[in-house]
Amino acid sequence: MTLDMLPLGQKGMITNVGGKGALRCRLLDMGLIPKTTVQVEKIAPLGDPIELRVRGYSLSLRKEDARNIEVEVQEP
Repeated sequence: MTLDMLPLGQKGMITNVGGKGALRCRLLDMGLIPKTTVQVEKIAPLGDPIELRVRGYSLSLRKEDARNIEVEVQEP
């Protein structure tokens, strides 16, 4: 599943970061690298952007960009 489909409050582990060129580099620079745990904390009223908890900090990400990140759902 991709990160934009992860439900609110759910944790997932990043398995792959897609995208090309500058987009992929930007996602990796923000700490969204494989084997990192992420959690969806908030979703904007209109559904975009989403707020994630990554490596102890909050990160807002557009759903369009989140579609480039594959995650594996983690059980609580």
